[in-house]
Amino acid sequence: MRKVINYTSKDLAKKIFVILFTGLTGAVGLNYFLIPANVFSAGMTGIAQIAEHLLSTTGLSIDTGILIFLLNVPVFILGFIKLGKSAMILSFANVISMSFFTTLVPVGQVTDNVLMNAITGGVLLGIGAGFSLKFGFTTGGLDIVSLLLSKTTGRTVGNYMMLLNGVIVIVAGFFFAWESALYTIITIFTMSTVVDYVHTSHQKMTAFISTSKSSEMRAVLSSELLRGLTVIPARGGFSSSEREVIMIVFTRYELYTLKQVVADVDPNSFTNIVATDSVVGSFLTQDEQQLLKKSQIDK
Repeated sequence: MRKVINYTSKDLAKKIFVILFTGLTGAVGLNYFLIPANVFSAGMTGIAQIAEHLLSTTGLSIDTGILIFLLNVPVFILGFIKLGKSAMILSFANVISMSFFTTLVPVGQVTDNVLMNAITGGVLLGIGAGFSLKFGFTTGGLDIVSLLLSKTTGRTVGNYMMLLNGVIVIVAGFFFAWESALYTIITIFTMSTVVDYVHTSHQKMTAFISTSKSSEMRAVLSSELLRGLTVIPARGGFSSSEREVIMIVFTRYELYTLKQVVADVDPNSFTNIVATDSVVGSFLTQDEQQLLKKSQIDK
């Protein structure tokens, strides 16, 4: 069965861009908004901030970017075991990018409004984390744990990030000031919300594709998406020509691939895409899809 879409190099270029983008937005969010306001981030970045503050009281000064890298090393060992080599290599590159830009970008201050700093910093960090997850890797640290739990239970990554980062709030309040802890809650909530908005693999959609090339369309869709298809006989309202409508349920994460397939196979087709509230029955997860693809390649 032939593959219509071949965008490996293009996809890799996008991932490299996301890695650099994540590092830059994360560094700006930290050095220009959170650190000047004494507000802490989520995950290992927040832990690195706390560690830097505690070490500075002993006279030992280590840059936050370096601490982000060091703290992530043991977590990546778990990631290599549970999530696979390819995802972790990109995630590790993401952490290196974050560490590099955090060290490179100087600490500055845009506003002295702590609330604005907390929200803006959370948005910037959430955008990077969300796009990283969207492209199949993480920003390291608690993102990996959250992703593992999300894959196991089906709940959103943002919810688990919110839950696991609660410990950072407690530590921030205990060692520093409870006001900082309260603003940290706002940052973590903002970041989690942005992550769920950007990372949409848990959101289901249904496409109705009206095409005169049903056989070829079904073959390529099955190959590219590994989703079940339903064929509905139809007739053109104006032309009265015989057509078929293909119904397929997929995740929003796969929307780009579906659009590419439809445009490549039949540019004259008509596609109606609607949001799907819930799915009852068999619906492959990303891990199950990867296993099925691997078994097909092995054959």
